[in-house]
Amino acid sequence: MAGENYVLALDQGTTSSRAIIFNKGGHIVAKAQKEFDQIYPATGWVEHDPMEILYSQLQSVSSVLAQEKVRVKDIVSIGITNQRETTILWDKRSGKPVYNAIVWQCRRTAEICEGLKAQGLEDYVKAKTGLLIDAYFSGTKIKWILDNVPGVREQALAGNILFGTVETWLIWKLTGGKAHVTDYSNASRTMLFDVDKLCWDETLCEKLDIPMSILPKPVPSSMVYGTVARGIIGIEALEGIPISSAIGDQPAALFGQGCFKPGQAKNTYGTGCFLLLNTGVKRIESKNKLLTGVAWGIGDEVEYCIEGSAFNAGSVIKWLRDELHLIDTASRCDELAESVPDANGGYFVPAFTGLGAPYWDMYARGCMVGLTRGFNRAHFARAVLESITLQVMDLMKAMMADSGLTFSELRVDGGACVSNIMMQIQANLLGINISRPKTVETTALGAAYLSGLAVGFWKDKEEIEKIREVERIFTPQVDRETADKMYAGWQRAVERSMGWELPI
Repeated sequence: MAGENYVLALDQGTTSSRAIIFNKGGHIVAKAQKEFDQIYPATGWVEHDPMEILYSQLQSVSSVLAQEKVRVKDIVSIGITNQRETTILWDKRSGKPVYNAIVWQCRRTAEICEGLKAQGLEDYVKAKTGLLIDAYFSGTKIKWILDNVPGVREQALAGNILFGTVETWLIWKLTGGKAHVTDYSNASRTMLFDVDKLCWDETLCEKLDIPMSILPKPVPSSMVYGTVARGIIGIEALEGIPISSAIGDQPAALFGQGCFKPGQAKNTYGTGCFLLLNTGVKRIESKNKLLTGVAWGIGDEVEYCIEGSAFNAGSVIKWLRDELHLIDTASRCDELAESVPDANGGYFVPAFTGLGAPYWDMYARGCMVGLTRGFNRAHFARAVLESITLQVMDLMKAMMADSGLTFSELRVDGGACVSNIMMQIQANLLGINISRPKTVETTALGAAYLSGLAVGFWKDKEEIEKIREVERIFTPQVDRETADKMYAGWQRAVERSMGWELPI
């Protein structure tokens, strides 16, 4: 619309790349999406083609601009949010990747992690990075590429190789190789970053034999990193527009949900489940195997969060559709689940790539327990949805123990949160209100907000806070005894998945 300005958000996710244009009211004006291939070279291994990541993102931008719902000259800035931990190394001379991107879900570096633990580095890693030693994070993925792809380590030592998580890769490409940066939120998921000093940790780089010359410059999440270079195929019209935010997908959603005060929390139901609690300018060290890190940096101010993650959430519904062919659409899973009152005693543990917080068992695998002859497809669908909400219950219990806070509300987002039946099950389990916003694309919205703040499109967080609109609130509809009984059954199922009993 003539006279209005807009912010373009690039949301580069695990299974697709999206481009979304927001107006000053935080409303979606136009969006486009492009899926890309998942590569599984071996059991527990997950890869992406970095060039396909780039091209799918450019195609989504081209598609959203082709809708002609806004004038390109009215786009004031671009923000980027991305799948975290996914690791890319490329030759800075040719701009070509030296290997496929190793995805955050990939477990190939489990043995490297065990080696770090054997060296007694767990306490050091936790103190410096806020993380646990796990194959989830970027550091061991970098080492794997350096150690296993012929010639790459030699080229890295010669100064010809660059590392980046996905936002770094996109910014480097979009600026024509002028900006090699990573924001604090993404840096704090590498297992190489000192989250208190906001710099790379020399000791950890040395232990993993990673040349520090390949690492990008850590920067705040909201600032101008550069502008779109000339001749970027498919988006030539965006030349000169500032790229002014970068933030990992989960803290982006925390920001997009308006969780600006310590004690506010959100959960994203995406490929995985990610529960984040804003702890303000203070970093809280977890005693319950949760992670701490930078939520975002704006100017000189840095805010922290506690995070718990479950590796598989929306991906389980996709598995039902694409691998098992039990459903043909995601909405069909809801229909089946709503047709039965419960899962008929069945529990599904979706540990396809191990279990995340608070268990951190990289060797756990998926299982279904409690089957009887009366168990049918509808019960399976119900058990799948329940498995997602029960993982959130695990995270919430650990987070309350760490923070000493009692939650009265959980703000939710992500593609799978559109499921009314799943959100109701979640409210029942947690015993608190579940608040779903009108704009569920809060990951992209968070990137847009941070980008707009950097160029003055929005004045401050207070202006943004007033924008949030609630679509629906789900209230608990079962008693605590029923919810606790369901959770106790889940804990027994998790024991089977890990093959050992949980400590009492």
